Amino acid sequence: MNAKINYLLLTTALLGTFFSGTATRIVSISMPTIATSLATDLLGISWALLSYQLSNIGLSIVFGRLSDLWGREKVFALGFLVFSAGSLLCGFSQSLIQLIVFRFLQGIGGAMLQSSSRALAAESVSENLAGRAQGYMTTAHHVGFIIGPSIGGLMIDYLSWRWSFFFLVPIGICGMLLTLLNVKQRPLVFPNRSASIDYLGAALLFATTSALVMLLDRRTQQMIPISFKVALAVLFIVCLIGLILHETRARNPILNLRLFRIRRFSMSVISLLVVASCYSLTGFLLPFYLQDVLGLTATSVGMLFMAPSLITIALAPASGHLADRLGPRIPATVGVAFMIVSLGMGAFLRVDSHWLLPALLVIVSAITNGIFNPANSMAMIAMMPAEHRGFASAVNHVTFGFGNVLGIALSSLLMSVAFEHHTGIAGTALTTANASGFVAALNTTFIIAAGWSSVGVATSLIGSARKSSHPGPR
Repeated sequence: MNAKINYLLLTTALLGTFFSGTATRIVSISMPTIATSLATDLLGISWALLSYQLSNIGLSIVFGRLSDLWGREKVFALGFLVFSAGSLLCGFSQSLIQLIVFRFLQGIGGAMLQSSSRALAAESVSENLAGRAQGYMTTAHHVGFIIGPSIGGLMIDYLSWRWSFFFLVPIGICGMLLTLLNVKQRPLVFPNRSASIDYLGAALLFATTSALVMLLDRRTQQMIPISFKVALAVLFIVCLIGLILHETRARNPILNLRLFRIRRFSMSVISLLVVASCYSLTGFLLPFYLQDVLGLTATSVGMLFMAPSLITIALAPASGHLADRLGPRIPATVGVAFMIVSLGMGAFLRVDSHWLLPALLVIVSAITNGIFNPANSMAMIAMMPAEHRGFASAVNHVTFGFGNVLGIALSSLLMSVAFEHHTGIAGTALTTANASGFVAALNTTFIIAAGWSSVGVATSLIGSARKSSHPGPR
């Protein structure tokens, strides 16, 4: 099969995911300075972070479905525009309320971009290059993830925190113009102008995902009272039941449940959820162990946690190439196997361990990220029928987001229960002051997480078939 590449479309998709990765990190590092400038505290600024997360995760599947109906480049171009407008307004914010509202708008733009980017990458190449395209997308995201903090730091030190947002505007405008240029060269993929929009389904989906994010998110748990948590749980259950009942009857559902009958797709979703949750669990717990138990400096820990992105950048293209040659099953399964190995190392951490052991754990976990993501994305998106790739791309993004939130929620729960068990004191607060109890709980948590990862091995073996129906670029 001839290798065909739409370089303009691939470049646009890469810019979109690079832009998203960079923007996330630039804004995150600016938040302490923003809190001081707007006379708020950590709790207040957490709402600005949460508002972006709610719109970004809650609306991604909606925009993924709309991109299948209206044309992916149109939604992608609009995403650049909305994100740029939201960034500009965030930069001009004079109060916390304004920042929260404009961050929500920024998240809408992010949802438009991230719901379509991997689908566009899949359509920019022919079938025999599908894995490599997904590998390049993973690389682009992590390049942005690495340089984002440096850019944010420079903006704060030499200009002001507002330039952390202003800096994003011209990049977003360039992305929009590139996307529109490609629209003129490529016809819409499976446009369906007659299809009606499932507005009720979209509203129920947003309510369901938003309620679930707030129930699982650690920041939210610290910000809301128990009565509100109960109300959220009730809202989630009611909306979920309503969503399922409505979408099974809708003529053009936003959440096409029939697509989950495709074994390759549904199994890949489970694999991604498992890997993302275990990856975030590791990233959340290890800094406490490294700093509070082993006594490493924050700078040393920060440098260590740069390694995962560097390893991912190095491995992702090779993983994509391997997926093109062998199909996604082998690299996806091998990637999850590395996760089990890394979590297994967590069972051997001790109060007086040498720092090389947890460093090796981080590195092996990063190998999972570099090998697994391109192959699993290929199975989920590039091998999906073209008229559903926007939906599949959005589900990929949402699953990853839920996995991150779930991993932190699980780590907190497991650590608390294990800490009580090992210390023998009911109701005791989890603390690194009791180093032996904390490390024992950490060992138990990593063992349980390794068992959870074995589910990902099974689903990767079952789900990732070799053949696809990729029609190539248009």
